[in-house]
Amino acid sequence: MPAPYNANTTATELVSEYASLIKGKTILATGVTPGTLGGFYVQVIAAANPANIVLAGRNPIKLQQCEQEITAKNPDVHVRTLQVDFSSLKSARDAASQVNSWDDIPVIDVLVNNAGIMAVDYKLSEDGVESQFATNHLGPFLFTNLIMGKVLKSDAPRVVMVTSDGHRLGPIRFHDYNFDEGKTYNKWYAYGQSKTANMLMALSLANKMGIKHGLQAFSLHPGVIRTTSLGKHLDWEKTDMAGLCSADKLLGNVEGWKGFSPKSLDQGVATHVYASFDTSLKANNGAYLIDAHIADPLEDTVKTWATSNFEAERLWKLSESLVGETFPY
Repeated sequence: MPAPYNANTTATELVSEYASLIKGKTILATGVTPGTLGGFYVQVIAAANPANIVLAGRNPIKLQQCEQEITAKNPDVHVRTLQVDFSSLKSARDAASQVNSWDDIPVIDVLVNNAGIMAVDYKLSEDGVESQFATNHLGPFLFTNLIMGKVLKSDAPRVVMVTSDGHRLGPIRFHDYNFDEGKTYNKWYAYGQSKTANMLMALSLANKMGIKHGLQAFSLHPGVIRTTSLGKHLDWEKTDMAGLCSADKLLGNVEGWKGFSPKSLDQGVATHVYASFDTSLKANNGAYLIDAHIADPLEDTVKTWATSNFEAERLWKLSESLVGETFPY
């Protein structure tokens, strides 16, 4: 039986438990910035001596800072940085081309798609797509598929999608993902759409490549961590908490009437580590995880629109159309 992990389980504890599974692996994590979930994840797994850690993010100065922090404590770990802005399909393509050109890193054992934005004002990406859907889904979708060749060279390939229980705020708006060019935009519903997309992408990867290629893919909710920069632009006290509660209440979600229990970074990243390395998950490929366990629809927030194979395939086709490329696995 697997250990009874819960909301209080820490990443540090799990890295110690999974040390033999992490040692010698190559891990690529996106959204890496000091003091964030991505930054803490790469720091904590570095203690278990992976062969390579690739740090991907928008800001080269912050990437270098993360690299220095890792190598100072773990000089035997090879660290590479990769600049990428997932709001741009061109940037995602350029970054994937760089990864594929690295002869010294022929295999990626674990890809953690952690980069994202939350509840921003309405804006279209340079490719004409609502910014949260573009940054949180389309960019990672394209990047992941373009480097899939290196991922599948692993003996145990794994892709982790960092989503949120915020997927409760909206399904995929297949015929109106841009919210009528902003006329009906709600930043929370747009965030929900993008987080639903993360869950459906993990499900699609598991369905398309689980049996044929041995790929495992999972999505996860890290919990509410108030110390990260993800929501620093929001005014929680004056307007944004009220706006979030209102959005939930209109949908009938219990979160509209209850508070949120925050986690520490160490607790929040525990599910990242669990999704990346736990071997018992193989029997539940494509699962959505929370508090370092498989989400229970009776106890946890799990919407059917984010766990539907039918919706996952619809999103895959829409995504291929929007990026202008097909990936027939």
